Amino acid sequence: MSFLFDEIIFGPVNSRRLGVSLGINLLPTDSKFCNFNCVYCECGWTKNKEQGKINFPSRKMVFDAIEHRLSTEFQDNSLNVITYAGNGEPTIHPEFSGVIEDTIFLRNKYVPQAKIAVLSNATMIFKENIVNALKTIDMNILKLDSAIDETMQKINQPLQKLTVDKVVENMRKFEGKLIVQTLFFKGNYNHVFVDNTTEKEIDTWVRKIEIIKPESVMVYTIARDTPEPGLDKLSINDLEKIADKLRKLGIDVQVSG
Repeated sequence: MSFLFDEIIFGPVNSRRLGVSLGINLLPTDSKFCNFNCVYCECGWTKNKEQGKINFPSRKMVFDAIEHRLSTEFQDNSLNVITYAGNGEPTIHPEFSGVIEDTIFLRNKYVPQAKIAVLSNATMIFKENIVNALKTIDMNILKLDSAIDETMQKINQPLQKLTVDKVVENMRKFEGKLIVQTLFFKGNYNHVFVDNTTEKEIDTWVRKIEIIKPESVMVYTIARDTPEPGLDKLSINDLEKIADKLRKLGIDVQVSG
């Protein structure tokens, strides 16, 4: 099974990690569009080549949609965060930087108490304009599902050449103004056992987190249907054991089961 967001704005939803969240989808509403093909993605498999021309919502369409929702709701200060996620990688949008600029303007005008978050797979942070845009928001949340290249390739299946060291190098550009998110699980995909929870995996991951020096880390596991059925979520106890390795180093960690 897969789940797609059929509008630019979705929610608000009660996010297990972010609170009351108004979601923004900058990708097509009828299909997933991403440069990762993660085996656990709730939006299903990436089929970019089969889609033909991609129609992104324009910057004005996004502005109007956000303004309509913010100007007519949330007068009770109930909104915690405006979150860019949706049907793929949001930073792929050709007007991403301008959209973020608009969002800050609208947030300040209508819901100044709310934070702005972007959930990203960190593939586009080699671009200066993407880095600069992400530096202006409250919660710059970047993915690092494994610190070992072989495992990252199995889990995320990037559609471009990518190495862990390059991702870590690019994350260091934020000088600590980022949140690293990692989804831990184990299971079989395509007759191969995938596990980012082994002692070697965790120890290598912890060392990379020390190099990145993020303001915090989000440790979580599978919560929804996945395109690959043979994947198992981790227990809260196992997630807490992973988190404790970072806490001992003085790194703030949020755990979500």
